[in-house]
Amino acid sequence: MPGSLITTNRVGKTDAEWKKQLAPDVYAIARGAGTEPAFCGAFFDQHKPGVYYCVCCGLPLFTSETKFDSGTGWPSFFQPVAKENVVTRTDHSYGMDRTEVLCARCDAHLGHVFDDGPRPTGLRFCMNSASLTFTENKNLKDGTAK
Repeated sequence: MPGSLITTNRVGKTDAEWKKQLAPDVYAIARGAGTEPAFCGAFFDQHKPGVYYCVCCGLPLFTSETKFDSGTGWPSFFQPVAKENVVTRTDHSYGMDRTEVLCARCDAHLGHVFDDGPRPTGLRFCMNSASLTFTENKNLKDGTAK
């Protein structure tokens, strides 16, 4: 699945529609660019094989095959399902220079990407569990490295 092109149609909802759809804590992270506390999210220590989707629109974003233990307390991946499924933008919040990662279909805030990840990409997509849903798929391998 990694590297496969996923065609997407944009999802545009009003702020009120997102608030109706999402729990308040999920809304604060996915639509408000928040960050969940480290080592508290549902997926930071997840080791099942499967696919991680955008909590807002259901776009497939990452698989267990690209997940690794970064030691940061957030689920980390070295590449998305397809590069077209995520977009990035410069984030200067909190006096830091970072690269924010967003869902390409609905602009949900997913987390940030850093250039200190493992091979083959050297990237670490550090995501918020609250911005993701997960579906187990026993046909995929659990790529989480300890």
